[in-house]
Amino acid sequence: MNGSNFPADLASLDLVEEIKRLKKELNAVILAHYYQDEEIQEIADFIGDSLDLSRKAAATDADVIVFCGVKFMAEVAKILSPEKKVVIPDFKAGCSLEDSCPPDQFAKFKAKHPNALVLTYINCSAEIKALSDIIVTSTNAKKIIDQIPKDQEIIFAPDRHLGAYLSKVSGREMILWHGSCIVHEQFSEKELVKLKVNHPNAHVIAHPECPESLLSHASHIGSTSSLLKFTKDHQGEEFIVLTEPHIIHQMRKTNPSGKFFDCPFIDQAGCTMCNACPYMALNDLEKLYAVMRDAATNSKLDSNWRNDFGGGEIVLDEDLRKGAEGSLRKMLELS
Repeated sequence: MNGSNFPADLASLDLVEEIKRLKKELNAVILAHYYQDEEIQEIADFIGDSLDLSRKAAATDADVIVFCGVKFMAEVAKILSPEKKVVIPDFKAGCSLEDSCPPDQFAKFKAKHPNALVLTYINCSAEIKALSDIIVTSTNAKKIIDQIPKDQEIIFAPDRHLGAYLSKVSGREMILWHGSCIVHEQFSEKELVKLKVNHPNAHVIAHPECPESLLSHASHIGSTSSLLKFTKDHQGEEFIVLTEPHIIHQMRKTNPSGKFFDCPFIDQAGCTMCNACPYMALNDLEKLYAVMRDAATNSKLDSNWRNDFGGGEIVLDEDLRKGAEGSLRKMLELS
């Protein structure tokens, strides 16, 4: 817990117990992505990748969904469960992939290919989802692509690296939008090679959002849930992990005798840095408590409220929500 921007009285609280109490009071479920801080993972009711969390959001009978991830994930929960209250600890928890695909520019790009089916990675805004035919995740993308007629032209957005990987494994040429994820793009290949030399028996496991230069070193490429399963299936072995390093917390839980090494990046000053997602890091235990506390005390839950710490309720225009829902429902159907 950093607590640096919070009142002193918060330090006297048992935040874990308070969050559990508020969860009961709100009839809430806490969903967390694998890339969240360990403290949040430990208190979450469900931890998963984007596909897992989408399914859980659609199926939950809770009144309130507390989403610990980035904003587009919380939006997905609201799109699929409009009758639920969806809150997020910090609205500034965005996504570099979402930022790389502005809706106005993408609409113009789409208009240049009027016969193309728009297949879009879930790491995008609600506006982009509304412009899409089918949403995919790294878990289900190939399965969905394989169901599309081979003569159907496909636009894939926003991640060019994931799109290139999917083109390779599916044998389908696709029209790629030129977006990328800052976490997966900035791993240092030089540092990766050093790790391989120092740990010659280690499996290199990589998320397909990584560039091809990094994927070429990998013995296993897959979604976060796929990487987690791979480490669970190889008990006691060594792994060099090319994805956001907070997933290693879950890997250690399912493979306690394994050894895990996260690959750093080199900043502009030449310093070796941990490659954690700066957006995911914005959520912490204090902000989680604060947004649940304010959801419990706020008398205007139907309004677009935010608290002093950046958290609040996800509210979407209903036309936008309905526009985005179709592509997400199509994903769930084809998955």
